[in-house]
Amino acid sequence: MNRSRIAIYPGTFDPVTYGHIDLIERASKIFDNVIVAVAHNKSKGVLFSADERVKMLRGAVKGIKNVAVESFEGLVVEYVKKRNSKVMIRGLRMISDFEYEFQLALTNRKLAGGIETIFMMPHEDYSYVSSKLIKEAASLGADLSNFIPKNVETALKKKLVRSQKKRGA
Repeated sequence: MNRSRIAIYPGTFDPVTYGHIDLIERASKIFDNVIVAVAHNKSKGVLFSADERVKMLRGAVKGIKNVAVESFEGLVVEYVKKRNSKVMIRGLRMISDFEYEFQLALTNRKLAGGIETIFMMPHEDYSYVSSKLIKEAASLGADLSNFIPKNVETALKKKLVRSQKKRGA
């Protein structure tokens, strides 16, 4: 029986960072296919729309053949089932991520027992990088080239300029 091993890497990716890309690249070497699933999670107060985040991610991972980027709404475990996967990847940057991610994994296991959560740590060069930190640094004019791809940096700076103009800053 030749079954394709599909892993789902769900997240907000607002914006995608080199830490996310590191996990995607490494997962692509373990699994036959990796689907990066961008959540339509408005409760997280995202800067970019789901479509914008999908576009940035597609640009960032275009060289990785077995990776697809999609968006989804609703429960992630339902999306994982719909995509015929049994594996969800979650990133752990610091020990502080563990408690929340562990709680989430146990909840997902109760909701869908056949889906396994695999925790991966990014390369130590990116273990401290978060999307929130990147947005804050961008708003202060920092050079982001060590943290995010050029296409993402361009989109982020444009978005911040537009939001500042709306606020009259």
